[in-house]
Amino acid sequence: MTPRLSLGLRARLLFAFALLCVVTAAAVAGGMYVQARNDILQRAQDAAVQAMKSRLEAVFPLRSAAPGLAELNEIAGTMADGNGPAVAVYHEVHSSTGMPPGDWRPRVNVPVLTPEVIPAGLRREVADGHVAWQRVIRNGAPFLVIGAPLPIIEQDRTTRLSGIEVYLARSLLPEQRSIDELAARAWAIGGLALAFAVVLALLATRGVLRPVRELGRAARLLGEGELRTRIAVRGSDELADVARTFNNTAAELERHVKQLREMEADARRFVADVSHELRTPLAALAAVADVLDEEAAGLPEHAGRAARLVSQETLNLTGLVNDLIEISRFDSGVAALALNEVDVAELVRATLRTRGWPERVDAELPPAVTARLDPRRVDVILANLVGNALRHGEPPVSVRLCADQDWITLEVRDHGPGLKEAVLPHVFDRFYKASTARARSEGSGLGLAIARENARLHEGDITVTNAPDGGAVFTLRLPRRAPDPDGGPE
Repeated sequence: MTPRLSLGLRARLLFAFALLCVVTAAAVAGGMYVQARNDILQRAQDAAVQAMKSRLEAVFPLRSAAPGLAELNEIAGTMADGNGPAVAVYHEVHSSTGMPPGDWRPRVNVPVLTPEVIPAGLRREVADGHVAWQRVIRNGAPFLVIGAPLPIIEQDRTTRLSGIEVYLARSLLPEQRSIDELAARAWAIGGLALAFAVVLALLATRGVLRPVRELGRAARLLGEGELRTRIAVRGSDELADVARTFNNTAAELERHVKQLREMEADARRFVADVSHELRTPLAALAAVADVLDEEAAGLPEHAGRAARLVSQETLNLTGLVNDLIEISRFDSGVAALALNEVDVAELVRATLRTRGWPERVDAELPPAVTARLDPRRVDVILANLVGNALRHGEPPVSVRLCADQDWITLEVRDHGPGLKEAVLPHVFDRFYKASTARARSEGSGLGLAIARENARLHEGDITVTNAPDGGAVFTLRLPRRAPDPDGGPE
């Protein structure tokens, strides 16, 4: 797909001003040009027709209704003026081109006038008894051909056409030069108007874009968390209204975010306090639960089942409290890494061995892959990922280790139904257990969230996808040299 060309606001304003100027200048200058051109040509045409009518009076009365060549030459010579030649035509006979006195050709650019030069339509109009004219371009120069019939007055004062036609050619070159000058002036005016419009557009865009740029800068700062960002309000126009609206919105957003942060801090403090307060009574409960567990076999059936249930729920509650305490450490920013150079394959095997999973998990662990990591936190990550696959997925469950120069990758996969697309974005959310594609969820709902926090503490991450042939795939990526607790990489 071809990307569309996107113009900035400045370019669009300049283009709009320039287009408006060009259209306006073209309309005004074009209208003036057309009107002036028509007026110039009309005046030249009217003057030439009137001059021809005046000269026609000089050839009356006609000596013969059927003139010969000599009489046609005389008529043509009489009709010629200083602007061009004339020709007299009688049926198929025509005079030689009548020349005005003097050498006129250097002064005017009119061709030798013959019946072949005269347009056929003009000849038909004249033959019908009308005085007619037509502008003609010949040899690149404009000229006006005027034709008139010569009538004969009978003795009874009636008038009839003699069949003699007189044509006069008049150069329009001076008028054409005047029209060309008008066109040049129109173009010059249009160019000046365009330059003026560009200057106005630059001034206008500077006035419009400055507050827009300020608004964009403020919006970026607001998006980056600078909630105290405000815009200086200038004037009382629409842009000033936008600035005021932005400032009011930013103030309200700052107030709400402050309230939310205070509420979040209170909630985290409450969770942390409650979790720590519960540890002491839970330790006592766990001790009692252990005793009940040992004595459950000797108790009556119902009492034994109740004792085992109390023991199990005490363990679950202890795990939840420990997870909440761990999450509170991440939230308060006190979680830190205890880095050691470890054999990653051995670390994975130790995690599986400690929890009794070696027989249930297929491990593909190449040797001699070392990394500087926090073994305890990586153990927590692996325990959560593998335990999640064993509880909610279907066998076989596999762990595969890959490494390059800078990163190690651990891939944990099961072969269950996988996760719904709507669930994937929320897998690492805290207390999120709404996966209807798997068996009933157990645990606190914090395991995967804690696993991701531990990965990010190493400046790595965990992602999840569905395999094409079924099952969920959790991918842990960690740098081979995690950053030191003081903030710098080793």
